[in-house]
Amino acid sequence: MYVNYPKLVISFFATLSILGLFLAISRINFSFDFEQFFPSGDEDLEYFLEFRERFEPDDNFLLIGIKREEGVFQKEFLEKVLQFSLDIRRTEWVVQEADTIDNSIYTVKENNQGDTSIFYNPVQSAQCLLQFEYPIRNVFTGFSTIPAIHLEDSTLFSRDSMRIMKDERLVGNFISEDAKTLVVVLKTVENIDQESSKELIKNIKQLVNSYQFKEYHILGKVFFQTEIVKIQIWEFILATLVSILLVTLSMFFIFRKLWGVIIALVSILVGLLMFVGYLGLFAVTLDTMALLYPVIMIIVATSDVVHVMSKYIDELLIGKDKVSAIKITIKEIGMSIFLTSTTTAIGFISLVTSKLIPIQQFGLNAAIGVMIAYFSVLIFTTTLLALFPVDKIIKLNNRKSTWVSLMEKVYWITKYHSKKIVLAFLVLITICFMGISMVSTNTQIEKILPKNAKVTNDFLFFEENFSGFRPFEIAVSLKDGFSTDDFEVIQEIDKIEQYFKQFPEVKSMTSITSVYKSIHQAYNSNNYDKYVLPESENKFKKYKKFANKLLAQNGAILVSKDKKYARISARVLDIGADNIKKITEQSTLWMNENIDSSILSTRLTGTGIIIDKNSDYVRDSLFKGLLFAILLISIIIAFIYKNIRMLFIALIPNVLPMLIAAAILGFLNIPLEAGVAIVFAIIFGIAIDDTIHLLSKFKLTKDKGYSTDAAILIMLKETGKAICLTTIILFFGFLSLFLSSNPPAITIGLLISGTLLSALICDVFIIPVMLRKWIR
Repeated sequence: MYVNYPKLVISFFATLSILGLFLAISRINFSFDFEQFFPSGDEDLEYFLEFRERFEPDDNFLLIGIKREEGVFQKEFLEKVLQFSLDIRRTEWVVQEADTIDNSIYTVKENNQGDTSIFYNPVQSAQCLLQFEYPIRNVFTGFSTIPAIHLEDSTLFSRDSMRIMKDERLVGNFISEDAKTLVVVLKTVENIDQESSKELIKNIKQLVNSYQFKEYHILGKVFFQTEIVKIQIWEFILATLVSILLVTLSMFFIFRKLWGVIIALVSILVGLLMFVGYLGLFAVTLDTMALLYPVIMIIVATSDVVHVMSKYIDELLIGKDKVSAIKITIKEIGMSIFLTSTTTAIGFISLVTSKLIPIQQFGLNAAIGVMIAYFSVLIFTTTLLALFPVDKIIKLNNRKSTWVSLMEKVYWITKYHSKKIVLAFLVLITICFMGISMVSTNTQIEKILPKNAKVTNDFLFFEENFSGFRPFEIAVSLKDGFSTDDFEVIQEIDKIEQYFKQFPEVKSMTSITSVYKSIHQAYNSNNYDKYVLPESENKFKKYKKFANKLLAQNGAILVSKDKKYARISARVLDIGADNIKKITEQSTLWMNENIDSSILSTRLTGTGIIIDKNSDYVRDSLFKGLLFAILLISIIIAFIYKNIRMLFIALIPNVLPMLIAAAILGFLNIPLEAGVAIVFAIIFGIAIDDTIHLLSKFKLTKDKGYSTDAAILIMLKETGKAICLTTIILFFGFLSLFLSSNPPAITIGLLISGTLLSALICDVFIIPVMLRKWIR
């Protein structure tokens, strides 16, 4: 047996742990990207990707809001903002190499010594209100322009401000409605990577500080990637340390001996290091759900350790020598925790039914981690136990423990109050269904952002003062014989825009119509009320040449190169996935009925629409995953016990914890979003572990010839004590998530901690009642 070679076993695990730590440090990366949550294989996603190829991404913007509490129309402040916009366009830094030298992104420079360096510039353009100009029709020279703000003459600021604050193109985009904030709009390169995002944000902050702006806010994908990854790394470390601390305190409370606690902690740490080594070996990129990895590994390993050491101690207490106690522990508990680890892993593997790639990867990695914890605990922990004298690990005495006394009371309650227990069970199920009926999928970006972090405060600032963050796109496809510069086409597109203006949540709409409206305004002395389409087709044709010239200068931003496709771009406030879905359904119905289908067809698309579809997939994958997990676990239980009644006894007590979790979502008005959906697989996988431990002990006892009633008492006194201890540890382990600033992590901690207690109560009260009823 391997415990006879302790030095070899310990050296093997020590080597794996050191290697795991090295791989984790050198190869694990953190990332945050909304596109990670795009549902794979979705037809709307495929359409959106084609749309993005035809035009450009709808999320490659970065907004920098610079606020002056006294108002923005002050000469010195305006000059600083203009210069800031010009400087930030030239942001660049040295890189080691580039696959291809794109002159719009890379610049090769030579220093005085003749050495060349490659400079990377991810900012393609930078615009602010100070750079905006109105076109004016000039009889002699054609078109000329006048600035929106006459920076050289502050006496004109009052007139300029009145015109600006009436302009729908500017208010909400370049200036806030209260005229206290100006926005510099950056357009970045597509698919900017994590390191470049980090460097760009660092350069922006340095430049903002050099201009001594008192208050500034940033919004955009690049900023999300940078700030949230920093928070992820910190919270990953914090969750690990807090979980270890809570487990240490729990272990000391259980074993009361320093070496007993050390053995348990070292076993848990070895499993954790081997798991992060696995992540490093395959260069896994950790996302927002990575915070759960250390918590899951620590508590699962802790549960296994407690069961192993509790069984070992129980055997010592009844007079077995150390070697015999270890052999019995490996034989009985080894198989038991193998089954529970398998069921927990199945709970996680059920997540691969999701269409969301991050959830699939999380489920697979967590399942592998559970099995790593099992093998490391069983082999490494039992080896350490064989190495240490008994009196170094725990104090042995013949006094009846508090847990045994408690389980004896539970035994008598279940024997003489079974009807009350069943009634309470049914009442609780009824209350749960009331809560479940209130569950919503109206997810919001705000609800998944870290509490009180700058990235969240900045997001809310733009939501309140500007047009928000969520892109909203309407793809326009023209029928044969029509082009984007046809009068009929422009009129239909304008009808769509006018319709969407009834929704206050939809902001900053722009399309090809804005070009013709601007030209028409220019032909009419730049009067505000002339920012409309020309009334006649003759006037429209008159403007067409200049419009095509402007469109050609801006590339395929509003229309495709072949003039067969157009886009209507907007942003929508963070009102929730379900509310946005109502707008899209209502508007789609209106467009089908009111837009001439012989001229064009429309389809709603964009990053926000695709991410919002996750709500539907979350529901579908949740039920499919749970059914998959229940089916597999049922097959395993049926194979082990070969008794259909035992199968129902195993499953029924584990229905309530899932119902309680769903009810908590409803009663607390917590939307069912992608991150929270994984809770149900975790709850089912972990909750059924205790059930299997209890039923395995019951079966072993029955096989020795004990009556059902006697077997129930032994089951509760021995295994009941162990599952109480492990539940306490799991409860406090998941409570460590309350320290997170990430709302989904806090929700997960709340749901799992609460439902694990309910799972324990169901196991120790419901299972004995069913065993007496069904197992004679």
